[in-house]
Amino acid sequence: MEEILIDVKNLDKQYIKHKAVNNVSFQIRKGMICGLVGPNGAGKTTIMKIMGGLVILTGGTISIYGNSDEKSLSKARSRMSFIVEIPYAKEKMTAYENLEIQRIQKGIPDKNRINEVLELVNLTDTGKKPVQNFSLGMRQRLGIATALLSKPEIMVLDEPINGLDPEGIVEIRKLLLKLNREEEITMIISSHILSELSLLCTDYIFINHGEIIQTVSASELSKICSEYYHIDTDNNSLAAAVLENRLGYNHFDIDKDGSIKLYEGLDNIKNISKTLFESGVIPVRLGIHEANLEQYYMNLVGGKNEESDKNTKLSNKKR
Repeated sequence: MEEILIDVKNLDKQYIKHKAVNNVSFQIRKGMICGLVGPNGAGKTTIMKIMGGLVILTGGTISIYGNSDEKSLSKARSRMSFIVEIPYAKEKMTAYENLEIQRIQKGIPDKNRINEVLELVNLTDTGKKPVQNFSLGMRQRLGIATALLSKPEIMVLDEPINGLDPEGIVEIRKLLLKLNREEEITMIISSHILSELSLLCTDYIFINHGEIIQTVSASELSKICSEYYHIDTDNNSLAAAVLENRLGYNHFDIDKDGSIKLYEGLDNIKNISKTLFESGVIPVRLGIHEANLEQYYMNLVGGKNEESDKNTKLSNKKR
């Protein structure tokens, strides 16, 4: 089993008149790219700030690398990096000069690390260009470079693609995938834009009104939202046997009500129906179910969150 790096149990955060986080529990395992998905105000940033020690929890526990006391947590957080607000940089300085300041402040002795991270985030060609002339995408990459200086094992990123144009979004996505796969950095990324997270994440935590409403892996989510042929007959057990033994299909599930979800052979529906009938199975209900992640998310939140309607952009893009 993959190593558990972060273990959050029954986390609460109560402000004077508002409960921002309510009984939240989840685990982050090594190698994950975990997406915190939810509308603005759902509690994503508060959870990240608690992980980073920027906000004091009201209840529950958080353990990082098996440490939960405050002194040990502080040490464990040195193996992490956080980009929770807009990355700060001195406008009139270059990328290299900004990183040099950060290197000194963080006590990193190796000056070569600056060139290493500039290469990782593809900013080596910026030369003497001051940050004030950087695009938003370049600023985000500089912020990630700053976070990489200390060679973190875990990165926590709050809305890293917010406000970027399509080209900038693609650049950041490719960069994060590269850091996860080549540098073996585990990531926690918050966003309300699932269309991009769906191309990036291995796991998802859906949050609404400070509560976790669903946790699911990318493969499980893909299956939930995959197109399938819904088959309900007078004898579903026999129908399943026909699909497997006569038609050679194995990629199907039996639903709670006994009906069948068939994920293959969707271009051969006429033959499937004919074979079922010839085998003595009488269809009660047949039909194609089309993938719709937006409807899936709205079903989770109950369709009652106006902010979710406006700000959560979902799609059925494949990873």
